[in-house]
Amino acid sequence: MFHRTGSRIYAGGLYDCNLGHNFMQQKRIHTSDSAVTMSDVRYEVDRLDSELVKLLAERQSFMRAAARIKGQRHKVHDRERIEDVVSKVLDHAANAGLSSSIAEPVWRTLIDRCIAYEFEAFDELTAGKD
Repeated sequence: MFHRTGSRIYAGGLYDCNLGHNFMQQKRIHTSDSAVTMSDVRYEVDRLDSELVKLLAERQSFMRAAARIKGQRHKVHDRERIEDVVSKVLDHAANAGLSSSIAEPVWRTLIDRCIAYEFEAFDELTAGKD
């Protein structure tokens, strides 16, 4: 049950003030064209950031799966796969209207951090198996 002390209802869901968690997805209220105040813009940016965090956490879980599946540490960094991912992202970005000057550096940084995480996960998963 989500009814805890300190919970409140707000536009888009239940928020636990004690834990700082949204229990329900926030609803989109504005588009970039219909937003008329900075409060409107900030609400939507915060909503989108929340969704991005969920997606990044899911992506991260697959980095752990990759570390488990690859079996050898040298397979974690795969230059060919990196370029394949960036190429696909740039295609998706163009189709979605996202500037490549945002998409490419964001994804290259994301990939870099995911590879670092995958190395950590690989080392953790293989600790003591020598």
